[in-house]
Amino acid sequence: MKNHELDSVDHTILNILQQNAKLPLKEIAENVYLSVPAVSARIEKMEKEGYITGYQAQVNPIALGYHIKALINLEVPPEEKSVFYTYIKECLNVVECNCVTGEYSMVLEVLFPSTVELDKFIGELQRFGRTKTLIVFSTSVEHRGIPANPNEIVRE
Repeated sequence: MKNHELDSVDHTILNILQQNAKLPLKEIAENVYLSVPAVSARIEKMEKEGYITGYQAQVNPIALGYHIKALINLEVPPEEKSVFYTYIKECLNVVECNCVTGEYSMVLEVLFPSTVELDKFIGELQRFGRTKTLIVFSTSVEHRGIPANPNEIVRE
């Protein structure tokens, strides 16, 4: 995946892009004291090497009518995983699916307009195995970027 080590300028660029991927290249360049073409080349290289995997808008689920967020633990037998993965990739209400260690093999984060739709989805999931569902009341830390340099993690 990666062909070169990132330097401190690359880390700064990644941190800036994670906060605001729409920031004009000119402003990024001013922050890292490079020319716009130099910043553009660095970003392109990081995209090519897989450090940057995409850009997307963060939307407000509640404003769009998704009032229920839940975490679903699911026990999927190993021999069913490939069928499950094919199924789950088509489920648009699933915003994240992780294969994990522990009592359950999968943890899903889902968004639904109501508990009725959530209940129906859980019923469909149970064909793969046992479930345990946690409905989220509030979120103190939403999906966010990560420090580009793990050695420079700062706690505020």
